[in-house]
Amino acid sequence: MTEARPATAQSGPLGIICGGGTLPGAIADAAIRDGRSVFLFAIRGHADPEVVEKYPHHWIWFGQFGNFLRIARAAGCRDLVWVGTVIRPSIREIRPDWYALRLLPFAMRAFRGGDDRLLSVIADVFEQHGFRLIGGHEIAPEILVPEGMLGALQPGARDLADIKRGLALLHATGPFDIGQAVVVADHWVLAIEAAEGTDLMLAHVAALRRQGRIRTPPGVGVLVKAPKPDQDRRFDLPTIGPQTIAGVAAAGLAGLAVVAGHSIIAEPAQVLAAAERARVFVIGVRDEDGAGP
Repeated sequence: MTEARPATAQSGPLGIICGGGTLPGAIADAAIRDGRSVFLFAIRGHADPEVVEKYPHHWIWFGQFGNFLRIARAAGCRDLVWVGTVIRPSIREIRPDWYALRLLPFAMRAFRGGDDRLLSVIADVFEQHGFRLIGGHEIAPEILVPEGMLGALQPGARDLADIKRGLALLHATGPFDIGQAVVVADHWVLAIEAAEGTDLMLAHVAALRRQGRIRTPPGVGVLVKAPKPDQDRRFDLPTIGPQTIAGVAAAGLAGLAVVAGHSIIAEPAQVLAAAERARVFVIGVRDEDGAGP
């Protein structure tokens, strides 16, 4: 299956495989500012046309690997970034071309496990075909959450204790490839992220609060997000955006904490404005036992 050694050049067009949200555009803009051309491979059903269509691009379905190879090589792309929100597809949602059918045994193995396993197999396939996968934060380091407060609101002592408990829990569950987020309120674990993702997890907490199932009062509790201890940092770093703030506020939490230097913030100005309106804090923290610096 190997056709070429992984590329090592750090110049030439940057290929961006795009999921949803605005991050693909932020990565593209950063590359262009650095004097690099870009070409976007937009995943149908996931990528945002308003973001994608500002740049040279091609729309693809999951499974169109042969089509991807043809377009990427014609565009001169060797370095690739995979960024943006993607809901894990089922096998039935993948539309393989003839080239992809040759890789079907690899695909079947990739789907028998969590997201880390899936992404690891995908990375191996791309690299065996001569591409070099890099993290979006390597192109645009400004998207990483810095350490410290990201606004005027400060967490209290109870919030800090909840953050510490949340990080410890995520560090313990990380090897099971479950998720990257947890909600803790006054030492009580309200939710752990799994296949539903952060937004739906927060919506579940909000529903539990409306049903009277949560004992802590509104304004108590923290959303904590952290990468898994052995996670490939090129993919799927914990990400927050304006919608995260809306979910935190709807769930009646005091704020959110993410691991500084290992988490991504999308649309930071909008995040901070939304946090100020909702009166929730946002903080980048160290994770001494996990992924933190």
